[in-house]
Amino acid sequence: MKKSIQFLLFVGFVSFLSCKQNSETSQENNTAAETNVGSGQSGVKDENSAPNIVQVASTSKDHTTLVAAVKAASLVDALSNTGPFTVFAPTNAAFEKLPAGTVEGLLKPESKDALVDILGYHTYVGVLKLEYMQDGQEFGMVNGKKVKITKKGDKVFVNGSEIVASILTSNGIIHVIGDVLLPK
Repeated sequence: MKKSIQFLLFVGFVSFLSCKQNSETSQENNTAAETNVGSGQSGVKDENSAPNIVQVASTSKDHTTLVAAVKAASLVDALSNTGPFTVFAPTNAAFEKLPAGTVEGLLKPESKDALVDILGYHTYVGVLKLEYMQDGQEFGMVNGKKVKITKKGDKVFVNGSEIVASILTSNGIIHVIGDVLLPK
């Protein structure tokens, strides 16, 4: 009888420890899940893969305004997804050409729809390499409007803005331009 009681106490103790350990693990899992809620594709950390469009733009000192606009428009996750995308990326100097106060106004929460429209006019679903572009071609952008490609010698322009550099990324291509494209 004494051995039976000791055995029951032992089983009870092991069960207690097991339940407590499962509870702690469950709480840790819940905390980890809560931390990742809403982080989307941009929250994925991968040290081995090539950087995506947002990651490349984020490291460019010439595209801080564009990155701020992408964040204000809540498009970081969208542009971090698989794609492929082509982004015509205006430099900080391009944004500075806009009338005073324009950028600041667009970055306000109440201007989010206008900002999304403008950024959508800079984004094409698919990869448009320079060698694919022909003079007079038009491409439908994410916002539903079209941009026009022109060529002058070896130079390629989108809506009259010269493409000064092209950067391949893991989810598409970035074409650096010197003007902000405004939807018409």
